[in-house]
Amino acid sequence: MLASPDSLTHTKTTCPYCGVGCGVVVSTRTREGQAPEIVAVQGDPDHPANYGKLCSKGSSLAQTATVNVYRQVRALQPMMRTDRNQALSTSTWDEALDQTVQRFAQCIEEHGPDSVAFYISGQLLTEDYYVFNKLAKGLIGTNNVDTNSRLCMSSAVSGYKRTLGADAPPCSYDDIELADCVFIAGANPAFAHPILFRRLEAARAAKPGHKMIVVDPRDTDTSQTADLHLKIQPGTDVMLFNAMLHVMVERGWLNNDYIANHTVGFDALRQLLADHTPALAAQVCGVSEADIVTAATWFAGSANTLSLYCQGLNQATTGTDKNTALIALHLATGQIGKPGSGPFSLTGQPNAMGGREVGGLATLLSAHRDLSNPQHRAEIAALWGVKSVPDQPGASALELFERLDTGSIRMVWIACTNPAHSLPNSELVARALKKADWVVLQDAYRTTATAEFADVLLPATTWAEKEGTVTNSERRISRVRAAAPAPGQARDDWAIAVDFAQRLEQELHRRGLSGSRLEPGRTLFPYTCAEAVFAEHRETTRGRDLDITGLTYALLDEQGPQQWPLPEGHATGAARLYTDGRFPTADGRARFVPNAFAPVAEDADARFPWRLNTGRLRDQWHGASRTGTLNTLFSHEPEPKVAVNPADLARLRVADGGWLTVRSRRGQVIVRAKADAGIAPQQAYLPMHWGPEFFGGRSFFGGVNALTLDAVDPYSRQPELKHAAVHLSPFHATWQLVVCVQSADWLNAWQRGRALMSQFDTAVCVTTGRDHPTVLFRAACASRPEPAQVQAVLDALGFDNASAMQYTDPASGHVRRVSVQADKTGATPNARITGLCLAGDIQSESWLRRAMDESTDVWPLRAHLLSPVAQPPGVDASPVNTVCNCLGVSQQSIEQHCAKQPAGCHPGERLADLQTALKCGTQCGSCVPQLKRIILATAPASAEPVQTEYNAAV
Repeated sequence: MLASPDSLTHTKTTCPYCGVGCGVVVSTRTREGQAPEIVAVQGDPDHPANYGKLCSKGSSLAQTATVNVYRQVRALQPMMRTDRNQALSTSTWDEALDQTVQRFAQCIEEHGPDSVAFYISGQLLTEDYYVFNKLAKGLIGTNNVDTNSRLCMSSAVSGYKRTLGADAPPCSYDDIELADCVFIAGANPAFAHPILFRRLEAARAAKPGHKMIVVDPRDTDTSQTADLHLKIQPGTDVMLFNAMLHVMVERGWLNNDYIANHTVGFDALRQLLADHTPALAAQVCGVSEADIVTAATWFAGSANTLSLYCQGLNQATTGTDKNTALIALHLATGQIGKPGSGPFSLTGQPNAMGGREVGGLATLLSAHRDLSNPQHRAEIAALWGVKSVPDQPGASALELFERLDTGSIRMVWIACTNPAHSLPNSELVARALKKADWVVLQDAYRTTATAEFADVLLPATTWAEKEGTVTNSERRISRVRAAAPAPGQARDDWAIAVDFAQRLEQELHRRGLSGSRLEPGRTLFPYTCAEAVFAEHRETTRGRDLDITGLTYALLDEQGPQQWPLPEGHATGAARLYTDGRFPTADGRARFVPNAFAPVAEDADARFPWRLNTGRLRDQWHGASRTGTLNTLFSHEPEPKVAVNPADLARLRVADGGWLTVRSRRGQVIVRAKADAGIAPQQAYLPMHWGPEFFGGRSFFGGVNALTLDAVDPYSRQPELKHAAVHLSPFHATWQLVVCVQSADWLNAWQRGRALMSQFDTAVCVTTGRDHPTVLFRAACASRPEPAQVQAVLDALGFDNASAMQYTDPASGHVRRVSVQADKTGATPNARITGLCLAGDIQSESWLRRAMDESTDVWPLRAHLLSPVAQPPGVDASPVNTVCNCLGVSQQSIEQHCAKQPAGCHPGERLADLQTALKCGTQCGSCVPQLKRIILATAPASAEPVQTEYNAAV
């Protein structure tokens, strides 16, 4: 029955972003004769991961699900091409799947099962993951199924297995409140896991004497609130952790009873530690010896120490060693298996944990079984009803595309991920995709960089349209529920995989290639709903460390999210693991593994003297397939820039905002510079979100990962995405172009604009603006391009020439066009800028764009609109920097309010006053660390910040 026009339906599901696994409540409105429409998203106050709080990304989910957005960027119907020289054209599900079945079957018959591969995603639901894993390993007989979780969590997996015996984070989010010392290494949770960071801030405020240590080569929002920031050189974490343990050994701060009763291997590690002195570590890591001793003192001396860590440890060729060395600190001090303590890896994706549970990696089997174990393989073969599962590891993420490049893998199915953007050495990835015989892309979005290489594009459902489960960082399984119907012809990911699997199953039977034990006419994939898939997955866990045989959809619906293990007969799961000191190893003991320090895979040298670090933006997520559809989420960081220490820019003679060529041994990009004193000298930083969808050029593919290297950890096969040696040099842009156009069709305009980036030496095309969605196209060239190239950009972005004031100098190539929307009907005429084009001389960009962004009445300035001046008389030309994205509060507004606050006012009081007056920092709280910095920067000299009281004001 249809709801009345004003009725709302509220559905509980989970946020599709980071591994915190926040619960959300989706409100939909159903009007008569129309499908339900998502109108609001709020945090779920009952969900134990977030208790109603959401970050800026989660708070914006409703806006990313509007009809206007998905109509412009969503994949809504199957598309296919049989000729690489053609564009994709509309197809049917039967045509697309049958064509792919024939091609896969023929490839398997001629070249063997390992000639095909699947590359899937930590954003899939557990049920989706399970079907793909069974499809590859059970039906086809290949272990060539890997996931983008390989890029973020595989070193954490191997670190846990190597030391504790299983891929099982032992902690709970509640430990954040219970810890006395929090040790954050290689993570910036203020940006990447903001809900957990809000929780940590509150815990610190409530516990006087709480200590927070941050290990990070950069100054970040996280490090700037720490009691101790160890600003180490990139890649030196193992040296630091070993030196800290050296101090603990020398000063007798070990828990010898715990070591003797619950671990093995410490004597061998102790011998290694003799050489890892704090003095040596200070030289290698670039931090003071005293700070290393302080970190060891707080870690070992606190009643409860909790470690939080993420990509800074994982994305390295020594990622497993880094994880192992950090876990050793916990084992040696007994800081594990008790409230407020333990090594807690923060998951990067919403369901990377669920993928690991079903064995969705090329080196794993379902339910934490080992591929190398014959008994484990036999168990899975029996559960699935197949003769056997392959015993050789499949191609991990990077190996998969390397083999695609060499031809040993000939076809690839990519689901819910964007390897042309996210994998390192993206030039190789692009080349491999071009060489592939057949590329299937199953995705909700048709605008990713990978979509350019697809032979088949299958439309999938996404957040708020799917049913299933996910597992977050604390092993908590949550229900995912559909709040809105699938748009167009989109289907659930598990259902697409099942449809293909059943068709392929029949074709392989016909060709005599099936490994199934079932009689012809029966299927390995009998699922009619996501719950049926979950039931089979649940049975594979029986008796395993992650046993969830006591868990059902009904229980999750009745009692809410649950942590594993939760075996049959138990009412609740385990909040913490290893509380009895027993570990899932052969002898029940944890392992110490000696790890000598090894440098980064590609150290800086005379040719490539800068160290490039990659990371995240506050309001974007991964490749920005979803967050990039909302122009306001670009307000905090509106376009790609490489952050460099101001002293380095001065030596390069490049101004803040000037152009730099950043070159590595694999490729180069040309991008604008950003002066950042938080970056150490001879280092540089580029956020990973900026892929070839957003910037590129005539001589380079585009995106940050054109620079990163594909060296991998020997144990986890995770690449060293975090560090690459690069060379920086000025790019002398004798000609520049800036085009801004406000448009209701902004996402389509962005796609048309980005197709023109390769016409210039370097170009950026992004969406921006707040009240009026805008497309920004910026380009630079060493020599002036043809006028037709400028006109092509104007046409692509829909620039309104009819309402534009124009100036053109053919001799110099200078072009200035300002499109205005004027109203002369009232007593006082007014006008606002709706479009802007500056070519050649762009010095008036700043004030014109500010007037455009703020819808300033430019009627009084009409005489200056075409003037090549940086600042007309009486006009503020400084750019608007948005600090609070939730409410659109600018840095200028915040600074102006701070200037009015009374001298001597305590920083905590100033923050509270600021939040009351401007409301900034009162929604998701992601901007609070930046608010604190502004308060301190504008505080009178007499005001002394007190950390605990300051945090208490949040």
